[in-house]
Amino acid sequence: MNVLINNQHDQYGIDLKEIRKTAEIILNMLDKAEAELSILIADDLKIAELNKRYLNRDRPTNVIAFPMQAGEFIQVNPYLLGDVVISADTAAKEGAIAGIGTAMRFRELLVHGILHLCGYDHEESEQEALRMEKKADSLLQAIEKGLK
Repeated sequence: MNVLINNQHDQYGIDLKEIRKTAEIILNMLDKAEAELSILIADDLKIAELNKRYLNRDRPTNVIAFPMQAGEFIQVNPYLLGDVVISADTAAKEGAIAGIGTAMRFRELLVHGILHLCGYDHEESEQEALRMEKKADSLLQAIEKGLK
């Protein structure tokens, strides 16, 4: 397992060791122990730029996933899962609004992004959204146990 983390926005004191351990727990539970994963921690400005460039959405968002096991990239490397970009600014805002804090919201977004890399898609149908939500809930429970 190879988890690369690029923290370009450390204003919120995000614990990179915890993020790495969280990613490892997720990958192990998804039977992706050999996977390579890249995580970019960005600000709202950077994620808005990526969102506009790659998804044609002119606004910041909380998480974007760039899968490498689908489409034209599938033959690049069988272990290269993809990239997850998370806005620390948005994670902090959403965590405060939900009363769960930045770290917990960041974990939720990391789970969400990695599930997208593994083929889960909540926008496809209501059934797929429920399947993704159920999987996310079980992963978050495992993460809580694994981080203790």
